[in-house]
Order: sequence, then structure tokens, then C-alpha cells
Amino acid sequence: MDFPQYMGMGGQGVDLHETQMPDNSETIQISSLALLKMLKHGRAGVPMEVMGLMLGDFVDDYTVRVLDVFAMPQSGTSVSVEAIDEAYQTSMMEMLRQTGRVESVVGWYHSHPGFGCWLSSVDINTQQMFEKLTSRAVAVVIDPIQSVRGKVVIDAFRLINPTAAMTGMEPRQSTSNIGQLHKPSIQALVHGLNRQYYSMAIDYRKNELEEKMLLNLNKKQWSHGMALTNFSTHCEGNKTAVESMLRLAESYTKSVQEEQKLTAEELKTRHVGKQDPKRHLQVTVEEVMGNNIVQSLGTAIDEQAL
Repeated sequence: MDFPQYMGMGGQGVDLHETQMPDNSETIQISSLALLKMLKHGRAGVPMEVMGLMLGDFVDDYTVRVLDVFAMPQSGTSVSVEAIDEAYQTSMMEMLRQTGRVESVVGWYHSHPGFGCWLSSVDINTQQMFEKLTSRAVAVVIDPIQSVRGKVVIDAFRLINPTAAMTGMEPRQSTSNIGQLHKPSIQALVHGLNRQYYSMAIDYRKNELEEKMLLNLNKKQWSHGMALTNFSTHCEGNKTAVESMLRLAESYTKSVQEEQKLTAEELKTRHVGKQDPKRHLQVTVEEVMGNNIVQSLGTAIDEQAL
């Protein structure tokens, strides 16, 4: 907090309660549906960038809720303000209202496939236009390539007021939840993080219906284990597996012969950075035996049942 700004002329102070300072310690609550749609859209566009709009509401001064998203028909380097199809956006919003969705646009998202979460100069210009319409608009960046199961590479940003940056004022108040933010990457810091824009904390919320949807997402039915693989495909798989086992057996025999000439110290680093033929042979054998047992049992059950 800059103390001299609260001092009046002639040494007279100003009432601190009359000074309004924006508090940007906000949390972005993203629903499960919105997160899945952003990931699916991002992966469908790899290696190009894709973008879309986020629908939700501003719950209070500290919470922005994202309930749903929809994709925009832009990709690649055309992700800019001039490329946003306003007619398409208006049409989508009108169709959503007809289905009972009354949420407003709270920001936009786009993908950075493989190169992390940060805002480029084009992204900053796009965010400036969104913030002119809604001062609390949020820019979400998601990396569909670096995202793996159990970890989503995603971040939310908002621009720093240039006037506040010139005066050296901290863009967020001391009540900011900065301790819950991701550790910034060097690439993001190079591209203007904490100078032109700042990161915001992201939280994930799901309701009862979304929880049921996620539980059934990869759920297998009882009949899944009795489903037979196409016999031609199964035979081709067995042929490929036998050829692989033959190569691994030859490699294992050669490895055993070479190990007899190595010292105890060399044996310790024998398979560092290399393929262990014994281990891969064991895994391949177990996989082939399991597939053939399941196929044989399934065939026998189908013959008795049908």
C-alpha cells in the first residue's frame, strides 16, 4: 500500500475508508463440463491453436464461475480480435437462451499446444478488447499436449492496468490468494507475466449430475469382459507378438553372453538408458497369454449360451 497517495496537501490526511482500491484476489471456478470441453476442443485442434468463449457469471467480488464453454470457428494464427466472428457468437448466445441458458460471457479461452500457459502480444490485444466490454473478463490458456491424466496444464490471466504499473503499485491487494497460484514458468515470466498481466487462482467445482457423469465416463459394463476380439485381428496380434518375442529372445541371449564378460561395476549400469530384453519379454508373454485365455473362454461361453 502506497502511503503518500493517502496524504493531502498541506500535511492534511485523507480518510482511508473513502479510497477505493480494486481487489483482484479472485478465484476462477471452472465446472467439470467446461474443463472437459476445453480439453477436447484443444486436442482436436493440435497442432494448431483453437479458441472459444466461456459462459458463466460473477458470483461476487472474489469469485468468477465458468459453467460452460463453446468453441469459436477460428484456429491457428487467426486467434485475434479481428478474427472473432460476432455473428456466430450472437447466433450461439441466442440458441443457448432458447434452451434456458441465461449465462453471460465471462471471458475466453484458447490453447497453446505444447508450449505452456502465457499470453502473447496478440492474446494481450484480444484480452484488452474483452476487458473493455467487461472489466472482470478472464483469459484462460490450456495446453492439451502437456496435460496428462490427473494433471491439467491450465492457467487464467487478467491484464495489469498500465496506469497502476507506471506508478509502481501492486496490481493485487495484500488479501490476494497468491499462495494458491501455480509457480510461474520462466517462459511465462519472459512473456510479460507480472508485468503486463497476472495469474489468477483456479478452482474446480462439480455438481451432483457432473459427478455422476465423471463416474460413468470410463465405466465398463459387465459384458465388456465377454466381448470377443475379431478373429482376424486376434490372429494378426498373435503373429506380431510372436515375432516380437523372437526378437526379444535373441536380444536376451546376446545380452546374457555379453554380461559374462563384464565386471561387477559395469553390470550395475548395464541397462541404464537401454531396453531390458528380459523384462520386455516377460511383459509380452503375459499379455499374449492373457489375451488368448480371455478369447478362448469367451468363445466357449458364447458356444454354450448361443
